[in-house]
Amino acid sequence: MSYEPLKIGKHVIEKPIVQGGMGVGISWDRLAGSVSKEGGLGVISAVGTGYYENKVHAKKLVADRPLDAANFYSKEGLAAIVTNARKICGDKPLAANILYAINDYGRVVTDACEAGIDIIITGAGLPTNMPEFTADYPDVALVPIVSSAKALMIICKRWQKRYNRLPDAVVLEGPKSGGHQGFTYEQCALEENQLENLVRPVVEEAAKWGDIPVIAAGGIWDKNDIDAMMALGARGVQMGTRFIGTHECDAHENFKKVLLAAKEEDIQLMSSPVGYPARGVRTNLIGLIEKREGPSIKCISNCVAPCNRGEEAKEVGFCIADRLSDAYFGDMELGLFFSGTNGYRITEIISVKELMDKLTEGE
Repeated sequence: MSYEPLKIGKHVIEKPIVQGGMGVGISWDRLAGSVSKEGGLGVISAVGTGYYENKVHAKKLVADRPLDAANFYSKEGLAAIVTNARKICGDKPLAANILYAINDYGRVVTDACEAGIDIIITGAGLPTNMPEFTADYPDVALVPIVSSAKALMIICKRWQKRYNRLPDAVVLEGPKSGGHQGFTYEQCALEENQLENLVRPVVEEAAKWGDIPVIAAGGIWDKNDIDAMMALGARGVQMGTRFIGTHECDAHENFKKVLLAAKEEDIQLMSSPVGYPARGVRTNLIGLIEKREGPSIKCISNCVAPCNRGEEAKEVGFCIADRLSDAYFGDMELGLFFSGTNGYRITEIISVKELMDKLTEGE
């Protein structure tokens, strides 16, 4: 099966493969720029941009960590990442992933637009007011992430009524993805919530609003998986974890080593201060958290609103901003290493070009 290009707003993605946004520092300039260069859609994670280039973009640090949301989600850091990604991919479409649950969401969306991002992808909550922050940038395409047809309907109704606008595409994420899920623990296991059973209802809902392209995500690994999603009506796929297994991925070499060493049973759901279950690799940190012996929680970066300035972090036993940034720096003792269910299938590190060829032409 050969693939049609994926159209998102005014932007055409030659190969309908969207690289999932992964933070802190997993998909920044090198990975996103390389994926866009190879004809997919590279996605820069807006999480933790104050850490970019070893924190030169964070104006204020406490205990060597960016202070508060203004520095954790650094405008200057994001602009530098976009600029450096453009050096790789030129004027090909480039996206940013901006979580709805973060503090300063609206400001970070505007920052991304100002930096020259073409497409904004938002999950971790229902982004019912997303168009509010891009009114001055009509060419920036908006792509919410949903986990059901009902969620898409709610977003379309709100956007149409308030802003006379509809999503340019929608990412449908099933419960096998890495990082935060759009389901409870119990819902993740239900048959009706598996991606292959969600695609058709969401495609049908999307068609009611004027043929919004649906991009399927969560547990997609190879060309066979892509073909299966396309057969169900998806126009493209989003893949995160498999791109960690590339030379260009911005993740620390130790992050890649954690996945190369992981077994299937090591990849588990865990509680998160964001309020949703998250999927990652069971490492030393998880054992410490279970014994309530994890690192102290100081809430320096104030990263996500649902955490309530560290209250939820204390409930679950870890600060997500600190632990994800530790993974970015390669700390195998205290880092938090997110992965989709297929992370254990990474057995070698290859180039983005080789991976894109495998995904479009077959293994």
